[in-house]
Amino acid sequence: MALKSKAAIAKGDGSFSIDTIEIQKPKEDEVLVAVKAAGLCHTDHDSLNWGKPIVMGHEGSGIVKEIGANVTSVKVGDSVILNWATPCGTCFQCEHENEHICENNSPVVAGANGYTPGHAHKEGTTWNGKPIELSFNIGTLSEYTLVKESAVVKNTIKDMPFPAASIVSCGVMTGFGSAVNTAKVVENSSAVVIGTGGVGLNVIQGIKVSKASKIIAIDINQTRLDMAIQFGATHTILADKDDEGLLKAAEKVKEMTNGRGADYAFECTAIPALGVAPLAMIRNAGTAVQVSGIEEKVLVDMALFEWDKIYINPLYGKCNPQKDFPIILNYYKNGEIMLDEMITRTYPLDNLQQAFDDMLSGKNAKGVIVFE
Repeated sequence: MALKSKAAIAKGDGSFSIDTIEIQKPKEDEVLVAVKAAGLCHTDHDSLNWGKPIVMGHEGSGIVKEIGANVTSVKVGDSVILNWATPCGTCFQCEHENEHICENNSPVVAGANGYTPGHAHKEGTTWNGKPIELSFNIGTLSEYTLVKESAVVKNTIKDMPFPAASIVSCGVMTGFGSAVNTAKVVENSSAVVIGTGGVGLNVIQGIKVSKASKIIAIDINQTRLDMAIQFGATHTILADKDDEGLLKAAEKVKEMTNGRGADYAFECTAIPALGVAPLAMIRNAGTAVQVSGIEEKVLVDMALFEWDKIYINPLYGKCNPQKDFPIILNYYKNGEIMLDEMITRTYPLDNLQQAFDDMLSGKNAKGVIVFE
């Protein structure tokens, strides 16, 4: 008999409903997870307009309830973190250690090639008697979710709060990984973080554990800058929203970095007009990282690239979930990065609209849906 699960369903027309889905027993390579917490980000709100029904949510943590016959990495009762970038292990990118851009399973890479995110995994889950897709293959805004084994990572930290664990799988990994895996920030270096929302704060945390000596946070919101200090920034710049391309802020950065510019700069605002702003912040031969995933056309002054500057647009912090999640969890266990403090508020699933409203108004560093 199918398992009934309360879930948030995006209808594809900008609206959603809280309804009941039905989930079949796991196949050989599948895991049934009782979701305990699901982090929210702007992508979840975007999914309301993907043109088709989906089970929403792409960050989450929970407990394994049932496993397929061939599953070996987890067992019933294990605490797990759900991972949306599920590698196949055999494609060109997976073989070249780029599991986060798997050519077969990544919903983001597929989206770039003409498909809508959340395209792949829908077998075993139905709504109103018809198969329904899971957002980013995991659909975490549901009491239960049925996923591939590659979508779960065991959490070995006993009694870690589920809300803290749930945010590792997108916002934390994206920010932390952009600093540690992509830019490979080195000790005693200088770095700038433009935009200190949830992702920006995790870039700061990645820079901090990399032992940079100067971490400059830039934002137009003083409250967010105060949070940046809490999470590891050493300096702040309160930017003017009318500062085109943040060129005036860039001059302040140069004053703080011996006139050269910083070694690294990270854009975390998702504002197209600021897509190339990191280039104005870095020294010659420095590294600029566009973390927020801007996909619009941007006019670029090529003089900003002079000289020998590197500009990178990574996905998901180059995440290898089985390797990177345990690293983040270990830093958390040792008190070197903060996760609980990032969660501004938790909500029951029935209050999802309020959670979205609070996120869109900027009230939350991170909001999390929790399940009983």
